Amino acid sequence: MTRAHMWEARAADGRAAELERWVRETALPALRPAAPVRSEVFTADGGRVLLITWWPGEPAAVPDPPDGLLARPVHRWSFTSTYVE
Repeated sequence: MTRAHMWEARAADGRAAELERWVRETALPALRPAAPVRSEVFTADGGRVLLITWWPGEPAAVPDPPDGLLARPVHRWSFTSTYVE
């Protein structure tokens, strides 16, 4: 069973680059001991940063960003893979 965990955050005004850097330099290293199979970071308009991690079992929790870095609370979802082609 493969599980994908999606973590999406919207940066406070003018802090999108800082949020992306925090994901790469803090969140991803914090997850490495739990050994995700794969990790990807995406950015989108509006200061959004998306982190998707794949796990052989239950996903590890992504830490919360520092206060003041976000425009709204983080959104989190976990999915179970049911088909791959």
